[in-house]
Amino acid sequence: MKIKSILSLAIATSLTVISCKKEDEVMTSTSTTQEFKVTVENVQTPFDYQATGIFNTPVGATSPGGAGPGNAYEFSVFADENSRLSFATMFVGSNDLFFAPHGDGIKLYNNGSMVTGDVTSHISLWDAGTEVNEMPGSGPNQPMNQSGPNTGMDENGTVRNIMDVSDGFTYPSVASTIKVTLTAGSMPNEIIVRIDNLSSSTTPIAPGSWTIHSTGNPIFTENMKDAGKGLEALAEDGNPADLGMNNGKLSGVNTPFAPGVWAVHTSGKMPLFTNGNAGSAGLEALAEDGAPSKMGASLPTKDGVKSSGVFNTPVGASGPAPIFPGDKYEFTFKASKGEYLSLAAMYVQSNDLYYSFGQSGIALWNGDSPISGDLTSSIDLWDAGTEVNEYPGFGANQPVRQSGANTGMDENGTVMKVNDMFMYIMNDKSVKVTITKL
Repeated sequence: MKIKSILSLAIATSLTVISCKKEDEVMTSTSTTQEFKVTVENVQTPFDYQATGIFNTPVGATSPGGAGPGNAYEFSVFADENSRLSFATMFVGSNDLFFAPHGDGIKLYNNGSMVTGDVTSHISLWDAGTEVNEMPGSGPNQPMNQSGPNTGMDENGTVRNIMDVSDGFTYPSVASTIKVTLTAGSMPNEIIVRIDNLSSSTTPIAPGSWTIHSTGNPIFTENMKDAGKGLEALAEDGNPADLGMNNGKLSGVNTPFAPGVWAVHTSGKMPLFTNGNAGSAGLEALAEDGAPSKMGASLPTKDGVKSSGVFNTPVGASGPAPIFPGDKYEFTFKASKGEYLSLAAMYVQSNDLYYSFGQSGIALWNGDSPISGDLTSSIDLWDAGTEVNEYPGFGANQPVRQSGANTGMDENGTVMKVNDMFMYIMNDKSVKVTITKL
């Protein structure tokens, strides 16, 4: 697998867990010692789609609304060589018609090159089959004339191309109504999608929903009934909220976690990083390239560190590797009352993000009792501030796609909890960290 091969150099030097204790620190006879086991699990559920969103504000407008003739919607997506674009926007002068590509979407790359330009030829006018059609533009149960949403007569039909529907009405061609263009964005793998409602159009178009996917039909399947995910509300009333919400729950980019480091240390020490300060060279290697060896080698020299190590081999594996959904790392150590644990592991579908506790770690004792249980609520996603962030899962300088280590643009920032324009998997839906007394 490509991810494993790219990370192999980063973890090759971490084959042996580093463990140390400073010789001049001797435990007194009154100290209480406990052996612990920590498990770091990748608990992500594989996603059906890569990303989903809603477009609802016409270009130049300040608030959501329909786009009349001469107006347009624009939205930005990120895609890779396997990505397809599906979207839907209502033909407002109808009961349940919408513009969209075929159910399996528009392929966004062709032989490795991004598809750009006019793609209107891929768009059709579809009948959702959920409400009986009336005269285009004048039906009493169409959005501009009806008293409220969902007021027309149920059709109980299937989604069909309007050219295959014999309802006695005449509809304008797609090419005389809308124009859809794709333009390369300013960021790697970014595509700007523009849907123009042409000046020759006879109808407004409504806010819609889009999904980026590699397989499946996220919005509809031709000649099948509406799947009940929100297409009916979009096609009858121009309301994309339910479709966007339902597909959004199924959308995201799964990420492996790279091998990481751990340290047992005294109270008040910050062996891995300091919030608001520049990260070390070891943190940079761990957070950018999933390479924990440099930080692992430096930890024994850190003030207050009692023991430390690298975790790099998934449970059940024969050698070092990242962990994918369903996999986990485990490591064990001994600690004394009053000591703390810190750890860090890279969020691989990023430029320089990693999971960790706070800068001072977590206390391993609660009063006189060693802790045990789920520690996930204490885990955060941190930004090392060493490399400029790109869209997670699509950035050209992220380990899965970069040509080599340390290839992204230097950020010259400081360590902080991630706070950028991108969306990441919720922590508790991504990672689980537990500690057990042995």
